Amino acid sequence: MKPHFKPIPTDDSNLFKAVLQENAKEFDYPWHFHPEYELTYIATSQGTRYVGNSIENFSEDDLVLIGANLPHCWINSPNQQQAASALVVYFKEDFVDKSWMNSGEFGSIRNLLELSNKGIKFHKSVALKLKEKIFELHKLPSLDRLILILKILQELAETKERHFLCEQGFSYELNHTNNERINKVYKYIEKNYQKKIALTDIARQVNMTEESFSRFFSKTMKKSFFEFLNEYKINKACKSLIETDKQINEICYASGFESIPFFYRQFKKFKNCQPKNYRMYYQKM
Repeated sequence: MKPHFKPIPTDDSNLFKAVLQENAKEFDYPWHFHPEYELTYIATSQGTRYVGNSIENFSEDDLVLIGANLPHCWINSPNQQQAASALVVYFKEDFVDKSWMNSGEFGSIRNLLELSNKGIKFHKSVALKLKEKIFELHKLPSLDRLILILKILQELAETKERHFLCEQGFSYELNHTNNERINKVYKYIEKNYQKKIALTDIARQVNMTEESFSRFFSKTMKKSFFEFLNEYKINKACKSLIETDKQINEICYASGFESIPFFYRQFKKFKNCQPKNYRMYYQKM
């Protein structure tokens, strides 16, 4: 259940690389990590974003900063019609080690990158404010690009409109073995979350005993498999609450919950409010 190592090809003479990904059916790279910091702006597409042990829905104007070697992936919703597109900026591992970056003038940016080991999700208002600048990055000459990315990072460092994806951080052993397991778990949940998933079902997918899988999953993700599964289901419910006018009881069962009281308890646990209040909040936005 270890993530893939993903090598990022860069020009040795440049401190960072901006890559425009467009006209793709989906973001198809599995759960992976790399030593570069990564700033990702989703222009189009929607689905589920995994960063460390965080699970959240994503849609257009999703802006996230990810620290070095923090595993992550974006998995698109099935059967979506629009192409997937994003602008991804990779910062070299030694970006903050340069003498100029260690000067007082860059203290805020340096602190931002240090905090990125928790994964930082910026609010949509921040993303929209910076969208034009971010999408200019892959078009500019090297020096202009460096000046612009420093301005973008400074604005991100100064904003309070953000939250951490892994509040306690996410530590793990970087190991290239068993690198397919996490992706098999994700894919199995995506296809089967509306059914009752037994521990034996998911353990069988990765050729492990129930006991070994439970121990392995909890150690890796810092949460039990069923906590992870329930959080996934709640995120599916949130998507339906925002995008449809279905009854809450209907959404409960469609999200894979078999009991309405249990659904309400889990919703309160993960979202700190009731489904009705969650829907009302987003309807006012």
